[in-house]
Amino acid sequence: DRDTDKKRIEELLEENMVLEIAQKQSMNESAHLGWELEQLSKSTDLADTRKSFVFELNECASSRILKLEKDNQSLQNTIQELRDASLTSRESSLKFVELQKENQQLSKKIEKLQNQIEKEKQSNQDLETLSEELIKDKEQLQVVMETLKADKDRQIKDLKQENDHL
Repeated sequence: DRDTDKKRIEELLEENMVLEIAQKQSMNESAHLGWELEQLSKSTDLADTRKSFVFELNECASSRILKLEKDNQSLQNTIQELRDASLTSRESSLKFVELQKENQQLSKKIEKLQNQIEKEKQSNQDLETLSEELIKDKEQLQVVMETLKADKDRQIKDLKQENDHL
């Protein structure tokens, strides 16, 4: 039983490490996306409206990322506590069962956090797409306005000529 418990604890520790690595990769990807979004906003010379919009997006994403990082740190601390507890509780199968349950709960929390990160990434992509569409619409409206202004100027000129002729 002890050997079996010992093997199971080692398996759980390995599983926890894999989950931690996956979580760190997700956090890195999220931070990288935030950085890319910031770089995009710096590299393009668009209207002030877009800059403030992107800035607000970055702030929102940053605050969510910070919250997720805090949750991640809390989970990592709990995982470390569980590792420490598992080393001292190898003799007790009851404690091992409790650790298994806690490990499962932590795994579920990690999965939820990863899902949240994916949703945030999708939300950021959706907002970026919306921002690009709004910029295109603005540019089209500017072209229409310029066309209307040119038509108006031409009509005024024609009317003045007609007035002079009359």
